Amino acid sequence: MGKVSHHELKQTLNTWQLWGIAVGLVISGEYFGWSYGWASAGTLGFVITSIFIAAMYTTFIFSFTELTSAIPHAGGPFAYGRHAFGPAGGYLAGFATLVEFVFAPPAIALAIGAYLNVQFPELNPKDAAVGAYIIFMALNIIGVEIAATFELCVTVIAIFELLVFMGVVSPGFSLANFTKGGWAGQDEFSLAAIPGMFAAVPFAIWFFLAIEGVAMAAEEAKDPKRSIPIAYVTGILTLLVLAIGVMTFAGGSGDWTKLSNINDPLPQAMKSIVGENSGWTHMLVWLGLFGLIASFHGIILGYSRQIFAQARANYLPAFFAKVHPRFKTPHRAILAGGAVGIAAIYSDELIKFGGQTLTANVVTMSVFGAIVMYIISMAALFKLRRSEPGMPRPFSAPLYPWFPGFALLAAVVCLVTMIYYNPLIAALFFGLMAAGYVVFHLTRHQREVAPLDDMLESREEMEVEFQAAAVYKAN
Repeated sequence: MGKVSHHELKQTLNTWQLWGIAVGLVISGEYFGWSYGWASAGTLGFVITSIFIAAMYTTFIFSFTELTSAIPHAGGPFAYGRHAFGPAGGYLAGFATLVEFVFAPPAIALAIGAYLNVQFPELNPKDAAVGAYIIFMALNIIGVEIAATFELCVTVIAIFELLVFMGVVSPGFSLANFTKGGWAGQDEFSLAAIPGMFAAVPFAIWFFLAIEGVAMAAEEAKDPKRSIPIAYVTGILTLLVLAIGVMTFAGGSGDWTKLSNINDPLPQAMKSIVGENSGWTHMLVWLGLFGLIASFHGIILGYSRQIFAQARANYLPAFFAKVHPRFKTPHRAILAGGAVGIAAIYSDELIKFGGQTLTANVVTMSVFGAIVMYIISMAALFKLRRSEPGMPRPFSAPLYPWFPGFALLAAVVCLVTMIYYNPLIAALFFGLMAAGYVVFHLTRHQREVAPLDDMLESREEMEVEFQAAAVYKAN
């Protein structure tokens, strides 16, 4: 059977690189996607929704960091669910995490392709999206340190561009612009605005979605028990500041209703202040690509480590658990997730569900995966606090149990809201989860011969194994 040493991957990442991954995973969400929340909630209604989601993510990350520092496993949530709730818990958390991280990249890749198509009309957006997959999969295979350094660089550039945007449009900011029709089209709050605020939940989540992916880099950090907490805390604070700034300055720059149903709200907001032919606008359009690249590249790192960790535990075929002999990266896992993404790109217009393209649906599926994973992770934190109070915890969730309790409750509210507004996608998500569980149950013998992994097994399981070994030795 062997034993997992957790040194299959190369331990090279420092705190700055982990911070770059944390912010880079999310930062494309500051450039596009969130403004669709204005269409249903209005600016002021969306502020309320965003505050609620920001509170959920802040309390979640402060609580999630306890799990990541205590169990620095490449599987991240998969490992926490497995350790706390056994094989079934590992399956549920692993399935949700895979859906989140494998289904998000095709949408971002298509956004990169669409952006390049605007600049180069002769370039097919889908071919450009596939080209992005090939380039950044190769970069991830070459080495995690190179990939993380690149991620840090593009993340810093993307942050700089957001700060430039705020500075350029600030002279034209008007609070009256921001508040006009801010309650779902009305100037005054009424109960009629509440449904729109709930409908805007997925778009507020887009501000922070995937920051938890740093957990998947835990086995490649030089000092995960120290550097990951710092990266997580500073990362969520960075994103909070950027989300507030971008939303406020964009909404106050002019008629926000013109920005509520487009994919490029920031360039359009800047045009209203400095004009279409301004060099500032052209710079924003070009450098905005870095935000997309940072998230796309970071999520490739995240999904590959999740596939690798589950394959190593025989939850997925062991074929994907192989590490490149020279680069020490999970190259097969990187290519596997890319194959799924490329298939989704070329199936975009061929497969429709609920009247929407495949890509639009997989984005919603990705959010479903994230929310379910948040719920399981917070439940695992409570379970491990009770069952293993002596577990070393380099970072403890502040204000326990209130922080993880609020994060858990907020995630449940988000899940109910998502199901209500997306019943078909919810049925597909939970249907796939149920079908996968049948396969998981039928293949349980494979996990019985998987390499032993102390981070995955609970204290009770290790005690049983110790007793069985003692009996075997005595006989």
